[in-house]
Amino acid sequence: MKYILAVDQGTTSTRAHIYDQNGECVSEYQLEFPQIYPVPGWVEHSPADIWSSVRAVISSSLSRVGLTASDIAAVGLTNQRETTIVWDRATGEPVYNAIVWQCRRTAEYCKKLVRDGFSERIYNKTGLVPDAYFSATKIKWILDNVEGARARAERGELIFGTVDAYLLWKLTGGASFCTDYTNAARTMLFNIHTLQWDEELLRLFDIPRGMLPEVKPSACNFGRIAEGELKGVPVCGVAGDQQAALFGQGCFSAGDIKNTYGTGCFLLMNTGEEPVKSENGLVTTLGATGGTRPSYVLEGSVFVGGAAVQWLRDGVKLIRSAKSSERAAIRAKSSGGVYVVPAFTGLGAPYWDGNARGTITGITRGTTREQIVRASLEGIAYQVHDVVKAMERDAGIKIACLSVDGGASANGFLMQFQADILRARVVRSRHGESTVLGAAFLAGIAAGLWDEAAVAKILKGGERKVFTPSMEEGERLALLAGWQKAVEKARL
Repeated sequence: MKYILAVDQGTTSTRAHIYDQNGECVSEYQLEFPQIYPVPGWVEHSPADIWSSVRAVISSSLSRVGLTASDIAAVGLTNQRETTIVWDRATGEPVYNAIVWQCRRTAEYCKKLVRDGFSERIYNKTGLVPDAYFSATKIKWILDNVEGARARAERGELIFGTVDAYLLWKLTGGASFCTDYTNAARTMLFNIHTLQWDEELLRLFDIPRGMLPEVKPSACNFGRIAEGELKGVPVCGVAGDQQAALFGQGCFSAGDIKNTYGTGCFLLMNTGEEPVKSENGLVTTLGATGGTRPSYVLEGSVFVGGAAVQWLRDGVKLIRSAKSSERAAIRAKSSGGVYVVPAFTGLGAPYWDGNARGTITGITRGTTREQIVRASLEGIAYQVHDVVKAMERDAGIKIACLSVDGGASANGFLMQFQADILRARVVRSRHGESTVLGAAFLAGIAAGLWDEAAVAKILKGGERKVFTPSMEEGERLALLAGWQKAVEKARL
């Protein structure tokens, strides 16, 4: 039997899973790595920490089941998107820390782009809105603020990549300088209609064309690993984490929708071969497929999802573990009129308000710790509700079912409240981590182990947990009205 090893390099941790030909996970290993916050609103990672975490999880996942390179048919890779690394083409040394997707350091520059009238031009080419979230302004910041970086880039000495491209370069010993369509589409430099880097946008952001990687389909051979335990094994699947999760949920048809409850929440709807233009604050981007051309996707991003639970645990220390948040929320019975808007780094879709900040409203003398915990979980679900409703308006359909995955999807209270507030079924796959599974499927397809029909059959097997709405409509509408008032306060 041959196996697929998939690596998920996420925002706060890196994991590796090994799957057999039946799609069953036989080994997994996860490792957290440090977060760097130089000033309020800035978020960075050390590329060395990212790389060492990838090597560690690969090694540990293999050793746990005694597998070697000869057992592995291919490697899949999925990654935190938009996070920006610029490194030396010859030595591989980064010129600056990785600037993480959450980082808001270029927010003022993005506002200037909007004031100067570039929004429509950028959206028409990339499907994105001018925001510090995406990679282009992060690259520009590095070139403008790291001594000598711009001159070196113009001489062809520096190259840029999102995390996938950096890891491909490292894994292949510099032989492969590539990315895939889904990651390229998140840079604000890639034309999603021509499927090419856009020369006009490169001029706008003053980024040399020679810095950019080759763009390939998500399921193809990206090169062979140069050294270590997997020497000689091909990397055959690459996709940004949310597109990998969409694929891993089996959302292969137009109208299929999923939400991943990770550090943030990411809702993606497959719209098929045609892009859907958003009038409601969503972005249009590219999705992973098992073929040579990507699909089109509508996406709404919630900046703070599971990170709100981390804040409850590590920031204000209201809970001891993420699991205990569910027990606390159930004990509270209601949030007692308390709303938590977790806009710690601004609000994403459909608001796109980088100046919004986290807010707690409705506190009285009788407010309890459990009610604040419950309101924080509800705040995640409310944000997802707002994005789903925007998708319904853009796509012209009523969403009856939301497929879910990610760490916080294990929270039964949150999933039931999500179903209630959406008035739609919420379906949790038996595969809790669809992101890494999607990367494995893409690699397996390119390596010849499966096709999309076989993947769909694997996903249909096993138990799925379905949460059905049960809340009275009057209560639902009253709660949503209170949420909108709380959001208004967070945006002042």
